[in-house]
Amino acid sequence: MPSMADSRFSDTVVYMLEHTPDRAMGVVINRPTDLTLEKLFERVDMKLEIALLGAQPVCYGGPMATDRGFVLHDQSDVEYGSTLTADNGLSLTTSKDVLEAMAEGRGPRHVMVALGYAGWDAGQLESEIALNAWLTVEADPSVVFDVPHAQRRASAIHLLGFDPVMLSGEAGHA
Repeated sequence: MPSMADSRFSDTVVYMLEHTPDRAMGVVINRPTDLTLEKLFERVDMKLEIALLGAQPVCYGGPMATDRGFVLHDQSDVEYGSTLTADNGLSLTTSKDVLEAMAEGRGPRHVMVALGYAGWDAGQLESEIALNAWLTVEADPSVVFDVPHAQRRASAIHLLGFDPVMLSGEAGHA
């Protein structure tokens, strides 16, 4: 929402993967960094065989564990070492085996790689939503994989049926 005071989340779209009474966890999907997948794979001593993937930017995934890679991808028949599968059709893998599969051209069909993630303690996200800090919308994987980074926020808001310019930082409570 326009009222978001935390610069780490201002104008971001977070793809939520887990929301339980104990915690919430997601990945920012609209903050590309200057690091490309090709450069990331070089840093981990792997060669990315699919040239098209190499130019894809790595995203800032959130302020938690920024030294770790998180691969948001479509679900597949392949099981990786450390994968969180969401109810909404996507998975998040943190184990190196998904990178190895990507390097060999046998990885997930759609991927977005991020450094870091966004996390909230019990009740924290609910409190922020009540304070009008976040706008929520049903997840749509096409926003992650088919829409350019700069347009992902507007595309997510359009899923609610209105234009983002109609948003206000003020909340009304009855």
